[in-house]
Amino acid sequence: MKFSEMPYKRVTYEEIEIKAKELLDKINNAADVKQALDTFYEYNRFTDKISTAISLSYIKFTLNTEDEFFVSEKEYYDEVMPKIQDVDLQFRLALYNSKFKAELRKEIGDLLFLNIEINMKAFDPKIIPDMQEENRLVSDYDKLLASAQIEFDGKTLNLSQLGKYKQNTDRDVRKAAYEAEAGFYLKNSDKLDSLYDELVKIRTKMARELGYENFVELGYYRMMRNSYTKQDVQKFREYVKKYIVPIASDLKNEQKSRINVDKFMLYDDPLEFMSGNAVPKGDPEHIFAQGKKMYAELSPQTEEFMNFMLNNELFDVISRKGKVVGGYSTSLPEFKAPFVFANFNGTSGDIDVLTHEAGHAFASYLAKDFKIGDYRSPTLESCEIHSMSMEFFTWPWMQLFFEEQSDKYKYAHLSGALTFIPYGTIVDYFQHIIYEKPDLTPDERKGVWKKLQAEYMPYLNTEGMPFFEDGRYWQRQHHIYSSPFYYIDYCLAQTVALEYWAESQQDYKKAWNKYISMTSRGGKDTFKGLVSSAGLESPFEEGALKKVAMTAREWLKSFDKEKLI
Repeated sequence: MKFSEMPYKRVTYEEIEIKAKELLDKINNAADVKQALDTFYEYNRFTDKISTAISLSYIKFTLNTEDEFFVSEKEYYDEVMPKIQDVDLQFRLALYNSKFKAELRKEIGDLLFLNIEINMKAFDPKIIPDMQEENRLVSDYDKLLASAQIEFDGKTLNLSQLGKYKQNTDRDVRKAAYEAEAGFYLKNSDKLDSLYDELVKIRTKMARELGYENFVELGYYRMMRNSYTKQDVQKFREYVKKYIVPIASDLKNEQKSRINVDKFMLYDDPLEFMSGNAVPKGDPEHIFAQGKKMYAELSPQTEEFMNFMLNNELFDVISRKGKVVGGYSTSLPEFKAPFVFANFNGTSGDIDVLTHEAGHAFASYLAKDFKIGDYRSPTLESCEIHSMSMEFFTWPWMQLFFEEQSDKYKYAHLSGALTFIPYGTIVDYFQHIIYEKPDLTPDERKGVWKKLQAEYMPYLNTEGMPFFEDGRYWQRQHHIYSSPFYYIDYCLAQTVALEYWAESQQDYKKAWNKYISMTSRGGKDTFKGLVSSAGLESPFEEGALKKVAMTAREWLKSFDKEKLI
């Protein structure tokens, strides 16, 4: 079914409560394991209906935050979602405590029961009012960013549309674009500070009500960390500092020389080459035609997937007034359809939509017929393996988009994959510190960011740049407000994606088959289990990051420098 034809109808909490109680009674009174299992599958079909309605309303809201109907729908689900979570946990507890649990484990698998144990640690009905308030605050942040109307280059632009100016070969234009962006954030600085302050306080309050010292432990449970701990993440940070930061610093020094600047400023960071960054050729229609060709040649599975997406209007990528910034992929389980949301801005990021976000959507498409909803998608760091690895597996087709600039794109992409990891690590480390010290003032939080930036990104200079030099850079990072601790996921996934990249340089078909095998499993295993099943090293092993860092660095060193002008 085409996206424009998908009917939307609110699924009310009252409707959910009545049906959930009926299914709860059925599973509690099941006469045998078959009856319990049938009820479980019926519950999955019911939750598909709920998830589809919520996803559809969210998509419509993000497409136009000025649409009053879907603004009200978003507000409704923000209000009732914690109560829906309570109803959901009641059913899961009944499943967990079923007298047929041993037989159900054999049929359903152990992972679902492990995840239920984590669900129990992450929720209690007494925190529902606080969860509702948290949702409201995040929506306020979304609407604030979507409201940006910035006068620049004789146009009225949103934050996404400023992106191409930040990559301009004229240094004055780049600087002006950053200043224009900073102007918006500074104008709203008090609101940004107060929103985050309230979010930290409400999340800390929830954690303490559940018996935790601070939000970090609760945050890990909410992220369904079922195979690693904060100590593992701490080890990973140490590996980043040891193996990636020195390479990133070298790469940025080379970039500084390449673009011929005396002092490498933040507004120089996006420009990779003196002649300009690789940019895709053609309009969005042309880009999607090339994307269709790429996926048709990559594999039968990707060809089928891309045809399905295009035939059913499952991409929305044109930036416009009122549209939320950024990009995402989500799913509509009742229609067995993924959906990709993005904001094209004329940069290589437009092609990333066809690789990264489409990588998420492809994984969703492969798992669309799984009967158990929980197993259609793994935890988020594993989801990011799907997307980040697809970016590398599509390298052989980059000439379709960049033509003579495809080599420049590949160099910048691989270099950027390495230099991203320190930034992503800062985003995560910052949140650990903030939630361990929730009483820090807004100015003290900015001081934390400045210290971490100097430690992990020593090459980046923000001197004389209002907003950025004040340690406010993190306020641009949506995840810090909306999805606490969802950022180290990108760094862990990037490490695994680089493992796939390294193997694809030696044996592309073997690497691709490993990727398909892992991705086809959906969420039937933990992050560590999925990585191991693909014959790859865990990012928590020191050798993994060390090896990919060295391999990628050698590839970049051997690159024909005449192509990097």
